[in-house]
Amino acid sequence: MKKNYSNIAKNVVELEIKGLQKLKKYINSNFNKAVHSIANCQSKIILAGVGKSGLIASKIAATLSSVGTPAFSISASDCSHGDLGSITKKDILILISNSGNSEELKNIIQYANRYRIKLISIVSKKNSILYKASDIKILIPEVSEAGFGIVPTTSTTVQLAIGDALAISTMQYKKFGKLDFKKFHPSGSLGNKLKTAEDLMLIKNKIPFINENETIKKGLKILNSKKLGVLIARNSFGNTTGIFTDGDIKRTIQKNENITEKKIKSFMTKKPISINQDTLAVKALDIMNQKKITCLCVHKKNNNKTIGILHIHKILESNIS
Repeated sequence: MKKNYSNIAKNVVELEIKGLQKLKKYINSNFNKAVHSIANCQSKIILAGVGKSGLIASKIAATLSSVGTPAFSISASDCSHGDLGSITKKDILILISNSGNSEELKNIIQYANRYRIKLISIVSKKNSILYKASDIKILIPEVSEAGFGIVPTTSTTVQLAIGDALAISTMQYKKFGKLDFKKFHPSGSLGNKLKTAEDLMLIKNKIPFINENETIKKGLKILNSKKLGVLIARNSFGNTTGIFTDGDIKRTIQKNENITEKKIKSFMTKKPISINQDTLAVKALDIMNQKKITCLCVHKKNNNKTIGILHIHKILESNIS
């Protein structure tokens, strides 16, 4: 009879869920102290652990770095053979260990204590060497492991979760926002989601500007040369006053036989929809879809001067939907 492995999977997940539920009860003021210290560190955050905890340390370091806190992980065993030199007095050291008594961590702990390097522990045993030696103690619960109760599973899930909580809390403390996040994620699907109007807009001589007092005849020449199907009308102060599209021309011609010598401002749509340069491209696309238009003026802060034009084709070319 074949074994039902889906039930084994469900049991593993259930154990890890219970571990995370226990973890929530362990988060206290020491967690706040750790966030404050990490966020105000003037150097770098260094993480280390032994075995699977070492892998978790690497992941937490990567997450911290991605949200604006420089961090990296080091090998606990290599620290006994020269890598302690990568730790300076201004750094903050985070050591991760389930038992807190791993032999490989002892030299790092002694080094940190001797040179007064701030030490944060993530550990499950109060009577351990690591817990007693650390400046900020993040105690995590002792949990039941899957796989005969000995394979590091639930414990590493708990370590990973507390690391994620530290990273996100530090991000909030430092007011690290979406635009900051974008700097560290320029490529891939994340990069696409965080692209702004400024990233995709046409600028300077590519913008089809026209003075509002110019004639329709002059406007037609610019429309043909820029090939965007739209004109951005400005007054003598350079402020955007309206928008004139090829659709406006067609509707105007139907009503008027001779319009070529008439002024743009007589037929343009006043107060065109404009977005800030920091508006996410996906938000801009939503506005276009709602308003049933193909382009938007882009401004800086609350300025009434158009600094760019965002066309729907540029958004779709960037695989934003």
